Amino acid sequence: MILAIVIMVTLTVAIAARVLAPRLAGDRVLFEKSPDHPSSFGYRMAWLAVRSRDTQAVAEELGLVVSEPCNWQSGIGTVYDDHLGNDHVFVSPPINGWTFVVGLSLPFPAGGTFTDKAMPMLRRLGDRFVEVQYFFAYPPIDCFAWARMLDGRLVRAFAITDAGIMWNRGRITREERRLGLKLFDFRGVRGRKGDAGGEIVFYPTEKHVLSLAKRWSLDPSSLESVESPAPALGLIALAPASWKPERTNKTRMKKAG
Repeated sequence: MILAIVIMVTLTVAIAARVLAPRLAGDRVLFEKSPDHPSSFGYRMAWLAVRSRDTQAVAEELGLVVSEPCNWQSGIGTVYDDHLGNDHVFVSPPINGWTFVVGLSLPFPAGGTFTDKAMPMLRRLGDRFVEVQYFFAYPPIDCFAWARMLDGRLVRAFAITDAGIMWNRGRITREERRLGLKLFDFRGVRGRKGDAGGEIVFYPTEKHVLSLAKRWSLDPSSLESVESPAPALGLIALAPASWKPERTNKTRMKKAG
């Protein structure tokens, strides 16, 4: 199941018509460098919200490589592109004290025979920044996740995929309860164990993830309506090779044996 997630994520959705895609000059991608105001995102996407006004510091802590200045429209267009989105992330200029890191190349909650690289990334960021949040919403593979680090401590983490629950750490937050989330919710029933009783597993929706993001920090799907400072540039960068999905040592040892 996790392998299916990897395949589906690399085949991400095309760019929305209103978003500027990067231009091509021969074999080179030209990213727009004219400062602009925030562009919205969030649907079929993964992102971090880091409480920091230092875009460069966030990029450095993530170990991003080959970064260059890029405006909002070109950056969001890149991470939604069905080719460039596979290995790029956009680090936004700060908006209301938050810096976003956007892209499906971000590590995602994994289980089974795959190493979970998302949680170590969150803990590393949490050691440096006061607050770090993680969100993932990708309905085609039933993958939904959210996590929150405060003052270096994991407050809450929940993730579910078509393979089941990957994370369920910390107490359900007040914001989740206000959304009616009981760990998972309303899109479809999985794992009914019959009339005699047993657990019924419900899945969240993209709207749940975006609504929770709004309560914890900012709703990325409505950034264009948020009052922001002067037009600014963020960074576009290649994702580190270390983020790529990787089977656990135990699985590799079995194969070797």
